[in-house]
Amino acid sequence: MSSCIGLKYAVNNDHDEDDDDLEIEDDYVNSCWFSISLDTPTSRFFAKHEAGTNFVSLYGTRIRPVPPFGSLSSKPPAVDPALIHQVLSDDLLFEVFIRLPPYALGCAGCVCRKWRYATRNPVLWQKACLSTWQMFGVEENFSMLQSFYGGSWRNMWISRPRLRCDGIFVSRNTYLRTGVAEWRVTNPVHLVCYYRYIKFYPSGKFLYKVSPHKLKEVAKSLQGKGSKVDGVYEGRYTLNHNQVEATTFYPGLRTVVRIRMRVRSTIQGANNRLDLLALVTSGIQETELKGHEEEVLEAVEGWQENESHNPDVPAVSHRRGLAPFVFVPFHQVETSDLNLPVEKMDYFVPG
Repeated sequence: MSSCIGLKYAVNNDHDEDDDDLEIEDDYVNSCWFSISLDTPTSRFFAKHEAGTNFVSLYGTRIRPVPPFGSLSSKPPAVDPALIHQVLSDDLLFEVFIRLPPYALGCAGCVCRKWRYATRNPVLWQKACLSTWQMFGVEENFSMLQSFYGGSWRNMWISRPRLRCDGIFVSRNTYLRTGVAEWRVTNPVHLVCYYRYIKFYPSGKFLYKVSPHKLKEVAKSLQGKGSKVDGVYEGRYTLNHNQVEATTFYPGLRTVVRIRMRVRSTIQGANNRLDLLALVTSGIQETELKGHEEEVLEAVEGWQENESHNPDVPAVSHRRGLAPFVFVPFHQVETSDLNLPVEKMDYFVPG
């Protein structure tokens, strides 16, 4: 299937570029017709000049489109050829973008030039920043905006460390365990693989789970409120620049887990890695929480690394299972390489 489009252009080499008035006569010798034929899979271009001038000789010549028939203006109309832009006004486009999550908004800015300019609206990035760092308060966010990011909400979003809430952080850990086989001289060695999962929320809450199950099997239990029956525990965290202090409580074991992490990015603004700096389990008395498990972060504030308030549960600083956390968006949960078994991926390097 092919289609042919005829475009008429007027050429005047003596015309001043700053002069917007251009007279077009029917017998103008320098008028030319371009016939563009679109074919699939390749496009053919044919040019025909009425004065007999070779098309190559027009190279570098300023050519102005002829106004539509009946138009009183000598300037060509500025019509966006894209159908979606003709139907969707700027106001409606803004209403669509204001409802997009921040990372989808960044992807939309890569579609075309018009969408790129539309996504630079400061209101869009102000909403994203205030929602992401809501636990800091509006006044502190505005103060940091003026002090460190030159008043640009978009620069603040790109440069300021943050914890992503549109997916799950996964730490894949492996270790070797010696097995026992009867009637054999040598014992087998097993490669054990387990995962740490963290799902953050902008309010300062997070869900934590340690499991041997793969990401796609655990993701559903982390997208909701979480249940202790599924081994998902709720905790609280604080973010100070790129340092994260997170704490959760195991009720049955009267044990508190303290995690210290550092946010980093493989590319600017990604915030897709969490380096696990310390992981400490300590004993705690349930009376210290006063029945409010969400206050566990305040209860352990100021504790030393080897401090424990329960003599039956000593403080242990873990040295194994400290692989960095890798961020996986929800839409990539099913296809992530972290779902591969140990037979296909014995060791994973987060980068």
